[in-house]
Amino acid sequence: MPTQPARQSGRERTVRTAAGEGKAVKRGASRADGAAVSETGVRVLCVDDHAVLVEGLKAQFAIDGRIRVVGRLASAERLLDEVAKLKPDVVLLDIEMPGPDVFETADRMRRQNPGLRFAFLSAHIRDGYLAASYSCGAWGYFAKGDELEDIVAGVREIARSTGGAFVMGPKVRQRCASAAGGGGGGTADKRAGADRSAGGSSPPATVLQSLTDRELEVLRLIGKGLSRVEIAKELSRSAKTIDGHQERMMKKLGVESRTDLMKFAIREGLAEA
Repeated sequence: MPTQPARQSGRERTVRTAAGEGKAVKRGASRADGAAVSETGVRVLCVDDHAVLVEGLKAQFAIDGRIRVVGRLASAERLLDEVAKLKPDVVLLDIEMPGPDVFETADRMRRQNPGLRFAFLSAHIRDGYLAASYSCGAWGYFAKGDELEDIVAGVREIARSTGGAFVMGPKVRQRCASAAGGGGGGTADKRAGADRSAGGSSPPATVLQSLTDRELEVLRLIGKGLSRVEIAKELSRSAKTIDGHQERMMKKLGVESRTDLMKFAIREGLAEA
């Protein structure tokens, strides 16, 4: 990472947190006991441009009987207004939608609604996305390839939780378990304690956690297509120093070339930061 730039995007802030340098986001509670459940059951706002998936979730929620969809948006453009109007308990957010940056919008939503709980839903499980989700205050991350029953169970767990554990769908848990070298039992991330509201837990395990802040910034710029000389100029460092960062990253990530680093950065969503 560069030496504290004047402004940072939401995703740049997230990547730093993924490396373990940032602070966990403090969470509010909708009720005194910490659970976020309305008297009429769990009220969910779905923000997703895939209508078929939303209809499938509605049907599965109806079977469950304790969760119901109170609204649906095809982008995050009117999200803040809809949250104020509908007052959902949980918001499910698709990551890859048209419109404004979903992580930055979610961060604003959290600041305006401290007791609101939200989770991300994505067709892709990317390290950059996982880091961004955790850092902006999400309570969970699910893959669209997860069974609908598992997503419903995860939403129910998020609504009931009094500790603030980061809840993950089966495919996300499998990805994180692989990055951590095993483990991965249970729906919630309990590797460092479940109480995220007390700021005590760590982000989901990803290979990005092995990289330093500076290496992450270099990797992000590689993903954007900058040459070693351009990166050196951008970060006010020598090209030789950038070469050193690249070599260490290749070793940590198990890749063999700068081209592989670029592909990794693009695949994991870092180039979009």
